[in-house]
Amino acid sequence: MTTTPKTTREGVAFAELRQDVAAIIGDIGYCTMTTVDRHGRPRSRVLIAVWELDDEVPVGWLGTFPTPVKVDHLAHNPHVTTSYWSPSQDVVAVDSVAAWTDDPEVSRHVWELYRRGSPAGCGYDPARFWRGPGDPGFRVLRLDPWRIQVLRGRDLARGVPARIWRGEERP
Repeated sequence: MTTTPKTTREGVAFAELRQDVAAIIGDIGYCTMTTVDRHGRPRSRVLIAVWELDDEVPVGWLGTFPTPVKVDHLAHNPHVTTSYWSPSQDVVAVDSVAAWTDDPEVSRHVWELYRRGSPAGCGYDPARFWRGPGDPGFRVLRLDPWRIQVLRGRDLARGVPARIWRGEERP
């Protein structure tokens, strides 16, 4: 008999979620990222973020155009949610604090994460949109998760609750 880890108020260790997070994100690829404006109104957009999941605390990266709406929203409130959903009801929701980085080394690293896919299946060739990691239009957002929720459709059907990891919550 398989036992499901109990999710407490404190959550589960990320190691218990890593495999499902990688599989779901890699299978879906696209996510919806939501930000809020100065009046607390949400705005969502569909995009592809890449993730480094090997450590105890995952880190996400978004190579993106610095659109005026995104820049303004994040300047006012850096909290974002990236949500992945599949028709089989597999879900990963990642609540993060986003921060722009202008470090050329980080830009090259993120460029390569997109090229090779991280996790596997999630990525693309960024050269379709930018000339290279030094292109002024290629901006990088670092996503530092403080909460990750994972639910497999098969668990939902059995009444098994979502599993939640909680990291360091940031204001």
